[in-house]
Amino acid sequence: MYGVVTRNAPEVDWPEFDRGFYEVKDVTGRAAAPLSNAVNMISCFGDNAAANENPELVPVNDDGELATRDRTFFDWAYICPTNEKYRAGLLEIVEDCAAENGDVRLDDVGFPREEYCYCERCTRRFEESGYEDRFAWRASVITEFVAEAAERIPGRTYLTLYPDPYPGHLYRRAGLDIEALSEHVDEFVVPLYDINYGTTYWLETIAKGFNSLLNWSPDDPDAEGTPFSIELYAVDVDIDDLIHATEVADAYAKDVFFGYDASNAAATLRRMKADEQEGKTFGGES
Repeated sequence: MYGVVTRNAPEVDWPEFDRGFYEVKDVTGRAAAPLSNAVNMISCFGDNAAANENPELVPVNDDGELATRDRTFFDWAYICPTNEKYRAGLLEIVEDCAAENGDVRLDDVGFPREEYCYCERCTRRFEESGYEDRFAWRASVITEFVAEAAERIPGRTYLTLYPDPYPGHLYRRAGLDIEALSEHVDEFVVPLYDINYGTTYWLETIAKGFNSLLNWSPDDPDAEGTPFSIELYAVDVDIDDLIHATEVADAYAKDVFFGYDASNAAATLRRMKADEQEGKTFGGES
């Protein structure tokens, strides 16, 4: 199955796509009304607008440095996952999305990096939590949020993962305990973005790593793990290169989604369909 990830509502209904993902809240803080004909997406703890308006929402490391986009490693600003008021607002958005379409995708879930957060609230809650290990406490915070969100989603719960399948990395980086999250998530989505996909060996390596991490493969229908799909970047990517990337992703993932250029993605799928039809032989010689 092929899908599109977009901010443009009409594109979710394009006939080339089997599924549309629509950004209701993105990392800029831009908000849109959810759609009934799309899987609505929510950038949970990435929010430039909220961070700019209220810096007290932003996670800090032990040196007091904020997790904002003007710092190395951050493409957008983060919001601390323990802020109850902000979390309550996110859950209201989840409910609004689920009321329009039963399937919902949660993006940007987790702490910004392993050195966050040391705000007064996080420090106090960790000390009161009974956990001796800060990473275990962080994972409990994120799992609790995802569980609360999933309770409000009557259909399929999607969760985006940072594209690092190396054992322990997602846990330490963002507080994502894959085993615990799998109890609440129906499907993970892994964005594997490139601006040209001139080579794809790295795509195959990462995808296969997620097969191992999630204990799931499209070649094993009896696998007990949680399935995952791959999201490819489609903006201005050469169609031949995007086709090659799609073929590689297809071999390892449940489905393939295309991000933020529906026209290029649709053209790619049309070319793939045409090539497939040209390769078929119908009938035989009499």
